[in-house]
Amino acid sequence: MSAELPLPRTSNRVLTFTNGEALGVSNRWHQGQYCTIFTKAGIVGCGIYDLKTPAEFGQAIAIAKGTPQSPLTEPEDLLPAKIVGTTPKAEAMGIRIGMTGREAVELMLLASRSL
Repeated sequence: MSAELPLPRTSNRVLTFTNGEALGVSNRWHQGQYCTIFTKAGIVGCGIYDLKTPAEFGQAIAIAKGTPQSPLTEPEDLLPAKIVGTTPKAEAMGIRIGMTGREAVELMLLASRSL
């Protein structure tokens, strides 16, 4: 009989930025993981997120991408990572491909002030 795999792990914490606070989340399971930073205005997340569906719903999403050698596993890993994709709503907030995850979060937090 083989050993049973442990249950997936999830953790979250409040992250503080210049323009406010956001919720950082990490989820891990056998051979997989993803991380996210939630703001009131949108999400900065890892490459597991698809952009097509959130764009259809008018959501602000910006994604960064890790590598198999250096995966994005904790929300803090998103901060220096480069943004590789955005939805139109995120672009309208000034978020651009090539900026850091930290810069994208700060712009979403600024946008949150007008909600």
